[in-house]
Amino acid sequence: MLVRPQEMARYVEDGVLDAGITGYDWVQDSGCAVVELMELRYSKTTRNPVRWVLAVPLDSEIQSVKQLHGKRVATELVNVTKRYLADNGVEAEVEFSWGATEVKPPYLADAIVEATETGTSLRANGLRIVETVLESTPRLIANERSWQDEEKRTKIENVALLLKGALDAAGVVGLKMNVAKENVDRVLEVLPAMRNPTVAPLSDANWVAIETVIEERIVRELIPKLIRAGAEGIVEYPLNKVIG
Repeated sequence: MLVRPQEMARYVEDGVLDAGITGYDWVQDSGCAVVELMELRYSKTTRNPVRWVLAVPLDSEIQSVKQLHGKRVATELVNVTKRYLADNGVEAEVEFSWGATEVKPPYLADAIVEATETGTSLRANGLRIVETVLESTPRLIANERSWQDEEKRTKIENVALLLKGALDAAGVVGLKMNVAKENVDRVLEVLPAMRNPTVAPLSDANWVAIETVIEERIVRELIPKLIRAGAEGIVEYPLNKVIG
């Protein structure tokens, strides 16, 4: 069954699904009562949160949310936007946007509340950000009744564990190499690790194998240092999951 992120919290609350993944933004907008199990930091462009921002045309006189009294605001995140305006003592007309929200100011709306990671689309449409309304990341959520069921809870926890392992593996790689015992200390000095590297004996008593997990972004600078420290036969390999 294909479920839109905007609908996921409702399906989970109603028990149609025992668990699901959706954005914190849609959980907040729906007002659904669900169990939030974990934050999943991933997105299309970066691992930073998606920001729902208040944006207006470049030449707009609006500089803060306080200036939205009596104005029209277009957004998909209607309920969050209404609460945001109310919290700031602002009475404005909030309209649901069926898409292409960025093109609506200034003729169809005075301002919009739209999701952005980099702000590129907003700038391309001649808009500027006034304020951040909400930051959101994907969340694993569960139905409250399902979470109280021992068998279902175990299955959901297993899914959470594997999801975390897959996310933790993003941006890291495995490295293994052969090192003469006389060079082990030198290699370990330049070798970062998530924990302590694994050092295992080889058939040649004068050599050991060293294996570790490191951030992929430093591999290019690290391998020449390892070679100079005495490592040989260096193998870099991708990781699907990092558990524990």
